[in-house]
Amino acid sequence: MGFLSSLFSGKPKEPEYPLLTDLSVIVTDIHSHLIPGIDDGVKDLDESLAMIRGFSALGYQKLVTTPHIMSDFYKNTPEIILGGLERVQEAIQKAGIPITIDAAAEYYLDEVLLKKIQTEKLLTIGGKYLLFEISYVNPPDNLYNVIFEMNVKGYKPILAHPERYPFYYTKFEEYYRIKEAGALFQLNTNSLVGYYGAGAKKIAERMVDEKMIDFIGSDLHGERHLDALQKTVKEKYLAKLISQGVLNTSL
Repeated sequence: MGFLSSLFSGKPKEPEYPLLTDLSVIVTDIHSHLIPGIDDGVKDLDESLAMIRGFSALGYQKLVTTPHIMSDFYKNTPEIILGGLERVQEAIQKAGIPITIDAAAEYYLDEVLLKKIQTEKLLTIGGKYLLFEISYVNPPDNLYNVIFEMNVKGYKPILAHPERYPFYYTKFEEYYRIKEAGALFQLNTNSLVGYYGAGAKKIAERMVDEKMIDFIGSDLHGERHLDALQKTVKEKYLAKLISQGVLNTSL
C-alpha cells in the first residue's frame, strides 16, 4: 500500500528530520548587528547585552557581529567597528554572559566596494570569509566582477540572505550562476518561519531542498528578530538544513 501511495503521488515522501530543542548545534552566529549606535541594529549597550543574553539562552557559544558598511549611509570603518566591539566585549565579561563575540562586516555592493577590495584590508569572518549584500531593488551590474575580484584577493565571498532578493524569485537559475561564479550563500534563519514574507520563505525552502545553503545567520537587529529566532527551533526546514551538515561550527 505504501508503494502504491508513493507511486501515484508522483513524489517520494519527505523523510522526517528530528526537530531541535535549541540552536546550540549551530554554535556560532555569523550575521548580526550588535554594536550599538553604528548602523540600524541595536541602539545602546543595554539592548546589545539583552540580545546577546538571548543568543546565549538559545545555545549559541560564539557571535560574529557584522555591522553594515555602505559608502553613502553607514560609513563604518574597521577602526569604528573594532572599537565598538571592545566596548561590547568588556560589557559581556562584566555581565558574566557565557559567550564570545568577534566582529566582521556586512559590505554593501555599491560603487566603491570594488576599490575597497582591491586596495584595503577588509573585515572577514574566520579570517577569510567576506560577507556582502546587494540591493533589494535591482541586481547589480557588476556582481560577477566583484565576486571574481574577491576570490582573486583571497577572500571567500558569502552572499548574505540570497532568499531576500525578489528579482531572482522568477529567475532561480541566477542563484546557480552566482554560486558557480564563486560565492557562498548565507541563509537568514528567520526566513524559514516567514519573517520576511511568503516569497522569501518559499525560496529559502527551495534552496534548502536543493542543498544550496552554506551558512546560517540570524541577521539580528533587535528584539523583533530575537522573537522570531526563538520560533525557528520548531521549524522542520531548519532541522533539514542541519541534517545536511550546514553548520558554523568551524568559524
